[in-house]
Amino acid sequence: MKKTIILALALVASASLFTAAAQKKAAKKTVVKKETVVKEEPVKLVSGSDSVSYAAGMSVTNGLVPYLVQQQGIDTTYMADFVKGFQMVTKGGSDPKMKAYAAGMDIAKQVMERMLPEITKEFQDSPDSIVSALLYKGFADALLKDSSVFKQAAAEQYFKDKQVADKAAKDEKLYGANRDAGRKFLAENAKKEGVITLPSGLQYKVLVKGDGPVPNVDEKVQVNYEGRLVDGTVFDASAKHGDKPIEFRPSQVIKGWQEALTMMPVGSKWQLFIPYELAYGDRDTGQIKPYSALIFDVELVGIDRPQPEPQETEEAPAKKSKKDKKSKK
Repeated sequence: MKKTIILALALVASASLFTAAAQKKAAKKTVVKKETVVKEEPVKLVSGSDSVSYAAGMSVTNGLVPYLVQQQGIDTTYMADFVKGFQMVTKGGSDPKMKAYAAGMDIAKQVMERMLPEITKEFQDSPDSIVSALLYKGFADALLKDSSVFKQAAAEQYFKDKQVADKAAKDEKLYGANRDAGRKFLAENAKKEGVITLPSGLQYKVLVKGDGPVPNVDEKVQVNYEGRLVDGTVFDASAKHGDKPIEFRPSQVIKGWQEALTMMPVGSKWQLFIPYELAYGDRDTGQIKPYSALIFDVELVGIDRPQPEPQETEEAPAKKSKKDKKSKK
């Protein structure tokens, strides 16, 4: 019995020794290299200037962390890395190499966060798309004057041509049907009774004939209106902006309105049928999609035209002088 217990204890002891040895061996194999941290000298403030300078540095960080998080997308876990970058630039001082390096980092951020998304969106739904890595490569090669793929002028011209061609293809894909629907509507509308078509393509129908003055392009007018798409959807109306007419100058609005308003006498109410070329063209304004023909009911209420001041006639001074003579008698 004693032999059995002694043997068991011996086995446990040897197992413990084996485990300890194994752990030491494993520890040797899995040595974790720790980054060497150079401790800076403790801050010594020996004068008033020292103290105010240090306090100023701390003070100007007020609000910086929320800005970095919200506006720059910085993870505060890496604040030490932010400080390293800050120190690298500030210690570089006026070193031209360090200034160029810092500027490169700043421009890279702008390209990544602003330019790339804009160009990518521009080519979305077109025959081509933007590959970010190649855009960055082209950017760098241009600055390093590497013309092995494109010369600068050739690259710029190629890009411009692609912008035009891809936009046309994109517009045809997305808005071609909208443009064709507008053209078809206007062609059929031109045949209706009372509709007048002008050389510009503008169509109008007189609903109420006014007999007041006609505004010029720079005079402020008062107008009531309602705007619709050719499918009847109302996208805007003066009634949505209050109970008074809207004031503006014809020179401030779309070409179709400008042409019509400078023909309408005050008191008139016309219905305008405007081709997209005289409306918003290829712009997307929300409810009004690119290449949309538009319909407006427009009532010209008045013109903000200054009234001429009354002038004295030549007889007035003579009459006055006679009264003055009588009063002297």
